[in-house]
Amino acid sequence: MSLGSIVVLDDDPEMRSMIADHLIRQGYQIKSFGHSLEAVRYLSSQNLDALGTELVLTDLRMPDLDGLDVLQQIRRLPNQFPVIIMTAFATVDTAVEGLRKGAFDYLTKPFKLTELSLTVERALTFYRLKIQNQALTSEIKKTWNRQSIVGKSAAIQNVFDMIERVGPSHANVLITGESGTGKEVVARALHNSSSRLEKPFIAINCTAIPESLMESELFGHTKGSFTGAISDKKGLFEEAQGGTIFLDEIGDLDLSLQAKLLRVLQERTIKAVGSNQFKPIDVRILAATHKDLKTAIANHTFREDLYYRLSVIPIVMPPLRHRPEDIPLLANYFLRKYSALNNGKNVAFTQDALRKLMNFSWPGNVRELENMVERLIVLARSSQIDAIDIPESDQSTSEQFFGQATTDSPTLEQLEKRYIKLVLEKTGDKKEKAAQILGINRRTLYRKEKDYGFATGPEEVE
Repeated sequence: MSLGSIVVLDDDPEMRSMIADHLIRQGYQIKSFGHSLEAVRYLSSQNLDALGTELVLTDLRMPDLDGLDVLQQIRRLPNQFPVIIMTAFATVDTAVEGLRKGAFDYLTKPFKLTELSLTVERALTFYRLKIQNQALTSEIKKTWNRQSIVGKSAAIQNVFDMIERVGPSHANVLITGESGTGKEVVARALHNSSSRLEKPFIAINCTAIPESLMESELFGHTKGSFTGAISDKKGLFEEAQGGTIFLDEIGDLDLSLQAKLLRVLQERTIKAVGSNQFKPIDVRILAATHKDLKTAIANHTFREDLYYRLSVIPIVMPPLRHRPEDIPLLANYFLRKYSALNNGKNVAFTQDALRKLMNFSWPGNVRELENMVERLIVLARSSQIDAIDIPESDQSTSEQFFGQATTDSPTLEQLEKRYIKLVLEKTGDKKEKAAQILGINRRTLYRKEKDYGFATGPEEVE
């Protein structure tokens, strides 16, 4: 089987023959030309062999068209295969000019055949990865990317279907799923699919604001209603008037606030803290949680009547481990995103790398995959990210932790302390992310940090 199809262009018959013979012995399919016009006509034709060309090796100095002219002609072709320029030492500056115009690389004559082989191999690898990424990009744009949700699995197709059917309505939606599955992305997609698109989309994380301030944040307050209320303030519901409010981690909302939110859902009015006046609102409410709210209802930590008001339309986000076929699409989606954010780094995943990513369990779901891809791009040393560049899954680390953490038969409290410390270390002391992984709210996390003696500072409000 051929390793690839290459066009060799050189007006020197001995050089042309030597290059062709060497590459044929290595397993490449070669088409050689002594005249550049003839080579350009061949590459521009609809001949199947010509269309299968993956690389051009061209001399720089030739009588009819020189190598830069050939390069310019090839740049106009739809294939956009790489071009390697061969040049004598005296014309290296011209060859460098070729790089600026789009050549992949140049070889200075005389060169070693091993150098030729390595350059050819690099060029073909680059071209094939480029074609693969273009195909994936086209596929994502064509069918799999709706409102920034990427995937082709049956599970994610069901989510797409729900967004299309539910988006235009005014119904409340409860989005459930593990942390990192993309619940806020779905909420934004629902907003963008509705007639409220031109109105505000306000997102609030119910664990990020202390209970004492949450009512004021949601419904506003009047001047003097409490210490520090130096002026009237609109709440987020009023800020979202005509649009959508997204209540993330609704399962952590205090019971007293749950009752007030239920009143808002029933009466479609709000009352600011310190005020006796009710204001009508027109806001669509979307909510999300990683918790099992039916268990919370049984434990009397979540109101059943509020649950049914919020969950008019339930949407369940599948964990990433249940849709491994989406991982290559997601990985390449994030690859393009973070390549652009990192000075346009031109990198690509190999097939082995994508297979390795598909074998991970991804407890942090899409968010964990996104973080992994960003890290790989920042640390990439070459244009390829291979399997060896991808660190092993944290799963083994977790198993190792529990094995080591239980060898001395610790109490439950001691084990909890060790685990919280591990999660904080792994998240870089990011409280919100650590709290999500631990399944507790941030206030509980701060209290446990203080109790266990490794709090890093005063409580934060983000």
